[in-house]
Amino acid sequence: MSDSPQDNPNWERQTIEKLAFSALAEQKRARRWSIFFKSLTFLYLFVLLFIALDWVGEGAASSLDHTALVDIQGVIGSGEEASADAIISSLQAAFENKRTKGLILRINSPGGSPVQAGIINDEIKRLRQLNPEVPVYAVVEDICASGGYYIAAAADRIYVDKASIVGSIGVLMDGFGFTGTMEKLGVERRLLTAGENKALLDPFSPVNEQHQKYAQTLLEEVHQQFIDIVREGRGDRLKETSETFSGLFWSGETSIKMGLADGFGSSEYVAREVIKQERIVDFTLREDFASRFAKRLGASVAQQISLSGLRLQ
Repeated sequence: MSDSPQDNPNWERQTIEKLAFSALAEQKRARRWSIFFKSLTFLYLFVLLFIALDWVGEGAASSLDHTALVDIQGVIGSGEEASADAIISSLQAAFENKRTKGLILRINSPGGSPVQAGIINDEIKRLRQLNPEVPVYAVVEDICASGGYYIAAAADRIYVDKASIVGSIGVLMDGFGFTGTMEKLGVERRLLTAGENKALLDPFSPVNEQHQKYAQTLLEEVHQQFIDIVREGRGDRLKETSETFSGLFWSGETSIKMGLADGFGSSEYVAREVIKQERIVDFTLREDFASRFAKRLGASVAQQISLSGLRLQ
């Protein structure tokens, strides 16, 4: 028989204590579950971050035999995603990995700076000499023109799609002339220089025949450098014609016939059938947004200051 309240004068206190202890226990349970779910959420976000930054998967895969991949996408230039600094860092990382059995340059570029393309070309050849056991293959996606082809010429072989655009082996320097517009608007150009050729190709001054000849000589010099790089890279495979270095571009199918490319193939095909290592590890350096924005801003300012653009495009 249980005690009645009359038999237990402390029943109210005991009841309150039980309720208090019960509430504290419930709070502890709730706190533990809260910590558990917060930890689970943090772990989930941490895994997503690792995957987003290619820290998971790629890192593990790079410890096994693999085909290394370096992407060259977009315009080639300082401050661009396909800058010499970014591409060279990617190439060096790929070659330094002892499990790299071959390297694919996956190119989708209309061209860009001859200087940046030349630096990348030189670095590929240097790394090839240091690592002769690691072959380098260029795989063209939509387009590999001008500066893009300048880089591809350093590869052992070039693979294309039948509809890829290949070639455009030439150099251009462009600008605008506003003299007629200024006359119509009644605007007078007042230009002072120290140095007789400082106003070379000034868009607000009439065409100077001497300056134009000088610029053309410069273009032809850089063009010849480009031609020499292609001849060196392609060797006897190149079936040279009067149009080869004219600036024209061709389909991937025609580029094979001309000796500008070696065969058809995607990155997966080259890894599987040529390098014989189907596992592909991407070594392309990916910049964060802040760094990319800062570089683009600097490049934009530099372009505004320059008189004209010299491009392999």
